[in-house]
Amino acid sequence: MTVKAARVLKESDVIIGYTVYIDLVRDHLPGKEFLSTPMTKEADRCRMAFSEAQKGRTVSMICSGDAGVYGMAGLMYEIGAKYPDIELEIVPGVTAATAGAALLGAPLTHDFCVISLSDLLTPWALIEERLLAASKADFAVCLYNPSSKKRQDYLKKACDLMLQYKSPDTVCGIGKMIGRQGQEKELMTLERLRDTGVDMFTTVFVGNSQTKVVSGAMVTPRGYKDV
Repeated sequence: MTVKAARVLKESDVIIGYTVYIDLVRDHLPGKEFLSTPMTKEADRCRMAFSEAQKGRTVSMICSGDAGVYGMAGLMYEIGAKYPDIELEIVPGVTAATAGAALLGAPLTHDFCVISLSDLLTPWALIEERLLAASKADFAVCLYNPSSKKRQDYLKKACDLMLQYKSPDTVCGIGKMIGRQGQEKELMTLERLRDTGVDMFTTVFVGNSQTKVVSGAMVTPRGYKDV
């Protein structure tokens, strides 16, 4: 997390979040009140945060990575419209795309896009269109939520789509448990990535046509001169 995020949490009376995220910070913030809800109860969580703030308390809603990247920031604004007297501030964090990029090297130095393979909130047909468009435009691509128990073949399906425009030898990388205990990384080709096992704690990086391996790191050149 950022220094500002850590400071804001220390200044909060109540910290609210998904159960897993609360467990990650609980031991670092003694004396705080923690409230949580399970997965799919995001709206309830937001209303809980505004309700606590109405009591005059300083409340922090926490997310994994950055709250504005596949996080709760948008929903907090939507629900917050019903609580006009409550001040809402979004505090930046470090999302898996940038944290994972640093772990692997420099795969996102040029134009890139981030696509989630989760079809819980986005139709798979739309995800397919985005994968094809990004691949045709030669973006480096960062994939969130590449697999789950119900979506074990989604990364393979995504790779098959990208292989329509990208070379099988395209440099790719994966980061697991980024920034947490058990962190791992691995570089591979797009062809090999297709058959690689991943989970919800994995972030996948697919290079563009210029991406290469430099000293064991995944690097997408920006195009600077005199290199």
